[in-house]
Amino acid sequence: METGADPRSQRERMLAGDLYRADDPELVALAGRAAVLTQRYNSTPADQPERHRALLRELLGAVGEQVVVRPPFHCDYGGQIRIGDRSYLNVNAVLLDVAAIEIGADVQVGPNVQLLTPHHPVDPEQRRAGWEAARPITIGDNVWLGGGVIVLGGVTIGRDTVVGAGSVVTRDLPAGVLAVGNPARVRRPLTPAAG
Repeated sequence: METGADPRSQRERMLAGDLYRADDPELVALAGRAAVLTQRYNSTPADQPERHRALLRELLGAVGEQVVVRPPFHCDYGGQIRIGDRSYLNVNAVLLDVAAIEIGADVQVGPNVQLLTPHHPVDPEQRRAGWEAARPITIGDNVWLGGGVIVLGGVTIGRDTVVGAGSVVTRDLPAGVLAVGNPARVRRPLTPAAG
């Protein structure tokens, strides 16, 4: 595909998962807005939970009830991030939401976790010209991502799955398993809790 002949805006191309230029003025403005809101969120005192909640609602696409995102928190645009009820993101969460990031309900995210939707062309000329693309990330309900986990774009993690600390998730993981390693591999199924 000739990247320069596409009539869509760079934002439309980005949202479709196609090659786009992040230096487009519209995208630069959206990223700047997110940077300002993120800075405000991260600098809000801990004794102002309502202010934190209001800033999250302004920054993110959707925030469920009783969601906790401990600062510092970082994202690209914010608007493509949806977090379900009662989910908890520990300190230094990095959610690069060039594509959609869907986090289910009751998800536990350890410190220093990175959810990275962007990817860059292997072709050096396209990379040098500033083209990039992205693939979405979906985290199912009741998933636990241990500290330092990295999840790459295009990955879906099934509900009730646990990903061990320091793992790098490069492909989909099914529901109800323990996965660890680089790349993360399923080690065993998890027994559902008695209820």
